[in-house]
Amino acid sequence: MTAQLKFGVLALLEAKPGKEGELAAFLESGRALAAAEPGTVTWYAFRAGESTFGIFDTFETEDARQAHLDGEIPRALGQVAADLLGGAPDIRTIDVIATK
Repeated sequence: MTAQLKFGVLALLEAKPGKEGELAAFLESGRALAAAEPGTVTWYAFRAGESTFGIFDTFETEDARQAHLDGEIPRALGQVAADLLGGAPDIRTIDVIATK
């Protein structure tokens, strides 16, 4: 049976000048944390510009999304945010309209 991906999280992150490589490495290390979350169906870390990065995840249920938001990745981000980010992360919960 195909997963019904209805819920998502989009987080946009702006790196401090000179911290782009460290933020990219931090995001890459987050893959292991996401893999350990049973309710996280897909997890992507991406770079959208010189200093703009992001995370996009999908979930089948609101409970799984909330568990992710209360989990290890946001905690880890909170620990490095002051050092790596140029501002507060823009974290949005989203509704997935269609997938392929």
